[in-house]
Amino acid sequence: MKQAVLFLALSAAAALPAYAQEELAKKHNCLACHTTDKKLVGPSYKEVAAKYRSDPGAEAKLVDKVKKGGQGVWGQVPMPPNSQVPDADIKALVKWILSQK
Repeated sequence: MKQAVLFLALSAAAALPAYAQEELAKKHNCLACHTTDKKLVGPSYKEVAAKYRSDPGAEAKLVDKVKKGGQGVWGQVPMPPNSQVPDADIKALVKWILSQK
């Protein structure tokens, strides 16, 4: 019984960061154009993670892309700049996106 309770507590603790990052994505309206697992206006977070999985500079590139916006990597629909989002939030979101499997 104690092992089951410990397992559940550890599982819940492991889920908190992902939940927190999803809340951060909601707060900054990222989910208006993206979802975790399917294309909406922009690519899904899983598609982004898969595309950049083997790129050691992916985190820096994506932080820059989120902050400044861009166009052409995923088609002609532009990603608007998000310069109003704090750098710490952008970095947390990018790490979360790149962790998607």
